[in-house]
Amino acid sequence: MAQQAYATETDEGVSDDERPGSRLHRLTGRLLGGWRGDPRIWRRGIVLAVLALLLALVMLLHSRIPNTVGNLGSLTETFLPWFGLLVPVLLVLGLVRRSATALIAVLLPAIVWLNLFGGLLTDKAGTGGDLVVATHNVNADNTDPSGTARAVAASGADVLALEELKASEVGTYEKALASTYAYHSVQGTVGLWSKYPLSSVAAVDIKLGWTRAMRATVATPSGDVAVYVAHLPSVRVKMNAGFTARQRDKSADALGEAIADEKLDRKILLGDLNGTMNDRALNAVTSQMRSTQGAAGSGFGFSWPASFPMARIDQIMVQGVDPVSSWTLPATGSDHLPVAARVDLAASGS
Repeated sequence: MAQQAYATETDEGVSDDERPGSRLHRLTGRLLGGWRGDPRIWRRGIVLAVLALLLALVMLLHSRIPNTVGNLGSLTETFLPWFGLLVPVLLVLGLVRRSATALIAVLLPAIVWLNLFGGLLTDKAGTGGDLVVATHNVNADNTDPSGTARAVAASGADVLALEELKASEVGTYEKALASTYAYHSVQGTVGLWSKYPLSSVAAVDIKLGWTRAMRATVATPSGDVAVYVAHLPSVRVKMNAGFTARQRDKSADALGEAIADEKLDRKILLGDLNGTMNDRALNAVTSQMRSTQGAAGSGFGFSWPASFPMARIDQIMVQGVDPVSSWTLPATGSDHLPVAARVDLAASGS
């Protein structure tokens, strides 16, 4: 009786409309009320179901989309993760249309997207590691090169790669980084700064006619590591897959050959590859190396553009090295975000 009296007292003055349970019940009733006994739920939403099927096919067969027109295949692969945003849109439209057919069809692109990118939603970062590396496209038009250099040096990176170095600003970067890094080398528009000695430094020919890639041996406490720095050409959308798209692909193949010919077992690639791990144009590189973000990161790690990152085109990739963690750094004066990773050299052996 006491419990009953208490319930009556606490409910007194509260209308049915104000009770949370009642509101949820009415909302559910509005959404589902028109579904019961309505045979049209299977006939409605056929167009939505077809769109869901097409979305699933695009994501599943993205490697079959040709590059012969406008470099469409690589562009699709660059922004492939964002296709997942269409799934909730189709879901809502299916609910509005009260179409069971559409809702069932939406499961297909949802499953495909989760199969492709679900692993990136979990935090795979670990602890430990004995080498921190970072890379940053500093942007040739950067108005604050000194501040950018100080910001990336503050990341704690033992080895730092910079791309798109403007010749007139190289001295500025060298001065700003001198107190943190005892060793460095600049080759063309790319440079490598290290707390450990560098040797066998050389430009890498990626078939551009000017230097945008380099290689060096870094003598870490855990042994020698081959470090590559590269800035592949950007992709321009042109009918018939314009020159710059073909040039990027040709450069990627040349970079892949150089890495495959490397004598050292432990290799690290740092740079702006102007493509994502899904882009088939980078197969010569991605087929033999793994991304630190995919192996030890949290989320997608988008790095470009810095104002609203939509794609990870700045990469840290390894072979014969164990990734421990991977992350993006705060924005600088560049249109790219710096990216960093911690790797374990000792566990991989020599």
